[in-house]
Amino acid sequence: MVSIVLASHGKFAEGIMESGQMIFGPQKDVAAVTLTPDMGPDDLKAKLKDAVASFDEQEHVLFFVDLWGATPFNQVNGLLASEGHEDWVMVTGLNLPMLIQAYGDRMSEETAAAIAKDVFTEAKNGIRIKPEELEPKEAAPAAAAAAAAAAPAGAIPEGTVIGDGHIKIVFARIDTRLLHGQVATTWTKAANPDRIIVCSDGVASDQLRKTMIIQAAPPGVHVHVVPIKKICEIAKDPRFGNTHAMLLFETPQDALRAIEGGVPVKKLNLGSMAHSVGKVVVTNALAMDQDDVDTFEKIKSKGVEFDIRKVPADKAESYDAVIKKAKDELAAQAANK
Repeated sequence: MVSIVLASHGKFAEGIMESGQMIFGPQKDVAAVTLTPDMGPDDLKAKLKDAVASFDEQEHVLFFVDLWGATPFNQVNGLLASEGHEDWVMVTGLNLPMLIQAYGDRMSEETAAAIAKDVFTEAKNGIRIKPEELEPKEAAPAAAAAAAAAAPAGAIPEGTVIGDGHIKIVFARIDTRLLHGQVATTWTKAANPDRIIVCSDGVASDQLRKTMIIQAAPPGVHVHVVPIKKICEIAKDPRFGNTHAMLLFETPQDALRAIEGGVPVKKLNLGSMAHSVGKVVVTNALAMDQDDVDTFEKIKSKGVEFDIRKVPADKAESYDAVIKKAKDELAAQAANK
């Protein structure tokens, strides 16, 4: 796996490394190197060398640096020139989209050079302006052009069979927050859907929430917001035979309705369920009440497998252990009333 060094003035590198871990989970062979006012160029160079020496992988190293031409840049540039490693690569203009893209890419890419080419575009696409009309036309993200090019020229006649006529559910998740950083980056890269479908009656009828979710779409992936009835219809529509969909549910009750309505969910990821009155905290990401527990048991009875983790890098938790804890906590809550 390609190693990564983040180098910056002050604690920017440390902060962005922490932000990246919030979204993508803990990362191996990533180091933050900071330049403080009491340090000279040689001190920074020594810290950079120490960072690389701490990695298991030292032949393929990607350096993300905050500014072109400043001290961190100069010291990394010196290392690239003097150390003689063919696959030590530097990219400047460090930002969070760039780092998240690199974390995803290094799961499959074997060289720093290959990752650098990919993150270059992502780093630029991550710079946006709201309202959009203030964006220079030439600065609009490539994803917008790709989406326009991919738009169908006309409606596909009803009854048309595309592919094998069955929608492919590549990932299904319950998450109170629906589409956010962890989903738009880590899970999208892991599951590789061509569409994200948010399945919620409430959000589908709330134009503001619907618009905000669609605007959060990751580059190159279409996002739709539909009520539960609609996703059940889509699951039976042969026109979606070539669709590879990620489904996001706000509650287990919505997921159960979809499954009972014929949506072919074989595995269900439990990512986040917010705490509210009457619920008990089961894990650091899940809170449940009795209705939730009963709903999960109904889903399990239909042969659905559970994957309990926030991000792909996390170790999956045992469904039986999580449900047992929920039942115990709910029983204790009832006894104390």
